[in-house]
Amino acid sequence: MEILADLKKGKRGAIARAITIVENDPEEARKLLKKIYKDTGNSSIIGITGSAGAGKSSLINKTTVAMRKLRTKPAVLAVDPTSHVTGGAILGDRVRMTESTDSGTYIRSIASRGATGAVSRSLRNSIRVLEYAGFNPIVIESVGAGQTEVEISNIADITVVVFNPHTGDSIQTIKAGLTEIGDIYLVNKSDLSGANQLFDAVRDFIGDSKRNPIVLKTSVKNNTGITEFAKTLKDLMVIKRKVKKQKDQKRLEAELKDIVLNNIRERIDDMLESDETFSTYVAKLQSKDIDPHQAGDKITKSLLK
Repeated sequence: MEILADLKKGKRGAIARAITIVENDPEEARKLLKKIYKDTGNSSIIGITGSAGAGKSSLINKTTVAMRKLRTKPAVLAVDPTSHVTGGAILGDRVRMTESTDSGTYIRSIASRGATGAVSRSLRNSIRVLEYAGFNPIVIESVGAGQTEVEISNIADITVVVFNPHTGDSIQTIKAGLTEIGDIYLVNKSDLSGANQLFDAVRDFIGDSKRNPIVLKTSVKNNTGITEFAKTLKDLMVIKRKVKKQKDQKRLEAELKDIVLNNIRERIDDMLESDETFSTYVAKLQSKDIDPHQAGDKITKSLLK
């Protein structure tokens, strides 16, 4: 594949093509993955999540610039809500990240496609493309909608949860799931009123837990706390390397199960479509000669012979 040499050099056109293949062309994606897989798995993955309006994109923009000054080479994957009309990703985030792009950070929006599991599949392999191209860390920005947050924490080595005093984030409304996934909790837009109270509440409520996460304040507007946040991330990257192998084993187990189940599901769909037994049982169900569970058991037995 001629794309590989350019990909290894970190050329943007090659990275863009490779991620498009991963998202849209399963056959070509398999060939690509086979070639690059050995040279992946070494970058730190930072997941940044939080409700819409928390200011994640602007924060990531500033933070990646600060991280480049700390001699890291960050890339960003923004997992966007899918446009129902076109199936494409909404690219508003890219507009808010021009500064980091100018400083050499690679940024790409990928569509969440609205399905649990689908995020993981295209994300895992997009991360591998960026690892092969030499980026470290790789920052994943979640759309901040329900299940995606937890999925991203399963993929990330470091999870950052962003709060903002003016989006109705208060201790009463913070979802239980978010209190369990963060390594860093960030009160962003700390120039706004209510930020200090929210910071104290988050520190009391989450910071005292057994996991002892870090709680910080940032303001993109006043450019405060960004350098400290970037340094904290760099320090955590070093600490988390020690447990990365263990975490990666769990991830690979989950990925392998996911692939096996997917393969089986596809095979079974094909078999059922071409299987006369299946349509016979549908007819029996319609005439009430058999109930759905009996029919399901009989078909399963015939498939597993």
